[in-house]
Amino acid sequence: MRYIDQQTPASAVLQQPDAKEAIGAIAPELLASPMLTQLADFPFGSLVSLILGEGDPRKAAVLEAVAAFEDLSPLPPQDPAIVASRDYEADDVAPGSATVEVPGAAALHERVDIVLRGPSHGNPFVDVELTAVFALDGATLDIGGFYDGDGVYRLRFLPPAAGRWTFTTESTARSLDGIQGVVDVSESDARGPVRVSGRGFRHADGTPFVPVGTTSYAWTHQPEELQEETLRSLEAAPFNKLRMGLFPKSFLFNSNEPDRFVFERAEDGGFDTTRFDLEYFSHLERRIDDLARLGIDADVILFHPYDRWGFATLGPAADDRYVSYVVRRLSAFPNVWWSMANEYDLLTAMRREDWDRLAALVIANDPVGHPLSIHNWVEIFDYSAEWATHASIQGGGREMAQSVAKWRNRWDKPIVVDEFGYEGDIDQGWGNLTAEEVVRRFWEATLQGAFLTHGETFWSDDEVIFWAKGGTLRGESLPRLAFLRELIEAAPAGRITPLPSDWDFATGGGDGYALTYFSDARPRFRTVRVPEKMRAKIDVIDTWAMTIEELPGVHEGDVRAELPARPYIAVRVRAAD
Repeated sequence: MRYIDQQTPASAVLQQPDAKEAIGAIAPELLASPMLTQLADFPFGSLVSLILGEGDPRKAAVLEAVAAFEDLSPLPPQDPAIVASRDYEADDVAPGSATVEVPGAAALHERVDIVLRGPSHGNPFVDVELTAVFALDGATLDIGGFYDGDGVYRLRFLPPAAGRWTFTTESTARSLDGIQGVVDVSESDARGPVRVSGRGFRHADGTPFVPVGTTSYAWTHQPEELQEETLRSLEAAPFNKLRMGLFPKSFLFNSNEPDRFVFERAEDGGFDTTRFDLEYFSHLERRIDDLARLGIDADVILFHPYDRWGFATLGPAADDRYVSYVVRRLSAFPNVWWSMANEYDLLTAMRREDWDRLAALVIANDPVGHPLSIHNWVEIFDYSAEWATHASIQGGGREMAQSVAKWRNRWDKPIVVDEFGYEGDIDQGWGNLTAEEVVRRFWEATLQGAFLTHGETFWSDDEVIFWAKGGTLRGESLPRLAFLRELIEAAPAGRITPLPSDWDFATGGGDGYALTYFSDARPRFRTVRVPEKMRAKIDVIDTWAMTIEELPGVHEGDVRAELPARPYIAVRVRAAD
């Protein structure tokens, strides 16, 4: 018997008269809230948080009370687990007899495909398991292979070091088992994949990476012409990270049916979760490479709740197959990040143990170790989980920056606020921020040590809204975010960290470089403190007009800086020597 818990849909809770009575005795305003019925398919626990407010102690009491009642919500069909068998090929097939194609040239931090041509009978997606151990100077990497159709299997490898790498395969298919080969990897100037470094990020070569992201959840599910328009717009934009989903989205302004899906269609019109659509993956990989050419990392979202096809309720066996296959295909792309889910707490079929299991599969199948996180709707995830390399947060609102220090201290990991609202003019509260407000939030949270992700939701009669489908970016925040990124990259360390600040305004920087931002206040002057034993230049920066005015002279000690008495001004102190 299943009992009601935080993830149970509100509709299932409301089916229980005794549960409703218990709720009414503790928090009667819950039953009176129209949200509880309007969003009845959403998880009960998240709706309680949303209605009662963060920190209301009655939430725990409500959840404890309803936990005594049976969860009557229907379970979706569960596909069985499939274990590859060593009986796939007959005993008379010679071990290691498949042909192998190894590229003649390979380079550090650049993707390498080793192609094996083997058997294609049955369903090689699930009937054949293929792995390989790559070795160089005593170091080893375990690489998972994948089936790519027409008897082609691939071992996809992102070399972390130059030299002569050897590999040996292991497979349940006799012809693919025990194959040995060599890959000669030369040096290159590629920066390599992004890694977590303290509370920030760096490329594998040590170059700082400061994510300035944007969002286009379903851009690869749109017509080709619109995808090309999206790429042209991104080329002129200041962003170096893009949040994007692998599954299509069924939500506001997302009603079109895609041409391609992760899985092949089944005879009954549904999806065969044991077979992957190779045309879909070929197209996806081309688009990830397109982003790489623009200097953009793809923050790949594995699951989300906005679904009318059944992808949000596949069940553990199908989820495991999907995650393993996707990660084996994409982990050798240097410009990939993993997001376990967008708004994980809206996925009523998933529990914390599911996320832990699936994240372990990501790690097991990703020898590169790309950044890995998960994103919330209401219930912020506990990023103390060992598998989470960084926080990926929705929330904070107008006073988001005040939460950043708390989050940084709680988890001691990079804080990425991937959703704080979007610049636009649609009817939804999360999608009609002004450009001024978007820029303000970026500045405030950046100086507190966070990294932010932009999104754009301007109404269009054809419902081509960048946040969902891509197209052309047109917000006024774009040049201002480019200006902020330039100032960050001009810092000696190439990034901004929080510095000791006055009570009213935040300061960030480091190594003889400090930025203080006055937000939407408008001081006419400010006393600027140059650090002891430092001679400095002082700049007055208009973050909206994107101008920099250097105050005359070289300064020491306390300096009265005259300011223009208008909003969105910052002061920069930088070492004169």
